[in-house]
Amino acid sequence: MNSNPALIDIKNIRKSFKKPDKQELLVIDNVSLNMREGDVVALLGKSGSGKSTLLRIIAGLTPPSSGEVLYKGKPVNSPIPGISMVFQNFALMPWLTVLQNVELGLEAQGISQKERRERALRAIDMIGMDGFESAYPRELSGGMKQRVGFARALVVKPDLLLMDEPFSALDVLTAENLRNDLLELWHDQETRLKGILFVTHNIEEAVLVADRIIVFGSNPGFIRGELKIDLPHPRNSQDPAVLNLIDDVYTVMTSAEHENIKAIAAKRKLVGLDYRLPEVGVAELIGLLEEVEELQQKGPVDLPDLADVVRLDIDTLFPVLEALSVLNLAKVSEGDIAMTSKGKELLAADITDKKVIFAKLLLQHIPLAQHVLEVLQSRPHHRVSKTYFQNELEGHFTEDEAERVLTTLINWARYAEIFAYDYNTGMLSLEDVK
Repeated sequence: MNSNPALIDIKNIRKSFKKPDKQELLVIDNVSLNMREGDVVALLGKSGSGKSTLLRIIAGLTPPSSGEVLYKGKPVNSPIPGISMVFQNFALMPWLTVLQNVELGLEAQGISQKERRERALRAIDMIGMDGFESAYPRELSGGMKQRVGFARALVVKPDLLLMDEPFSALDVLTAENLRNDLLELWHDQETRLKGILFVTHNIEEAVLVADRIIVFGSNPGFIRGELKIDLPHPRNSQDPAVLNLIDDVYTVMTSAEHENIKAIAAKRKLVGLDYRLPEVGVAELIGLLEEVEELQQKGPVDLPDLADVVRLDIDTLFPVLEALSVLNLAKVSEGDIAMTSKGKELLAADITDKKVIFAKLLLQHIPLAQHVLEVLQSRPHHRVSKTYFQNELEGHFTEDEAERVLTTLINWARYAEIFAYDYNTGMLSLEDVK
């Protein structure tokens, strides 16, 4: 266990936002964690789980609704010099040169122009951008822009570097190169950094970089668990020890998701409409089932292997897995996936029978589908505005979430020919449905 001095302590953080109807949307619930000097920690979870919000709270950019963040024992209520942040979208000022962008933080601290220039040039050189001082962001590639973002964060000599999915906007090779360069700076002590905390939804990235992985759950965001990694750097993604760790993370995350799905299913029987349908297309569901069927011929299907074959990260893969589980087309357990008898039946059916099978599963397992159908059947002309159902859903979700849930249901139901939808009029109906 790391016995170095404490760097940050996050105590019982809770964050909620006011919705237009004055209801509260809880984003983070009772999150506590700590970091000591020498820690490299990854916050791993699906998008929308509150990871980025937590990072902004730690940086002093967003106040918590309750709880506190302590930096070296002192409360963080606003941005402070000891903590610096790198953003996913680079956040460079397009009208400033590379040098001027890097100098920004120093200027805000009141550093003299001469010292600003000297420190900015050293930082630019350190991150491999020497020769581009006078370039503007529009002249740079994504990887170069992010290097400038790193230089701007490091030039203020922070103790703690926060990174919000810093590699997700980059291509695979550029991201790998930048990760390796950052780790080299960290291990060679070319900066005064004492800790790194970064948000990611990439399991492999978390295992390759971090010494601790904090696994986040969602709706609202909370800590599901923690894994410690003792492997030395540099780490190879094909190293058996690394592959085993990736498998362990998938097991933790999918086991947690499986329990969450079972809890949601039990709750659905009582409330019916407040389940957030995964935003997944029917073609994606059937496509992943086909991949599972092919891989199953060689034995149990390991989720890391499946993710590698289909080239999906957890933000894309996990919603499909959830939908397959909820519809009883597949079962996910202990990091493996297996088709159910219904999944096999669906794949074996022709196009017409696929629709019939999917319709039965949709009405059996998704209460919202049954509710919409019952309302349509009860109306004299079997027609109801989409807005009617969206208003119902906004009692459970934000306006955007309600729109996403209803759009997903409509797409599933249209495939299954349960009801029709006219995009131009915004009307759902039972007309022309077989």
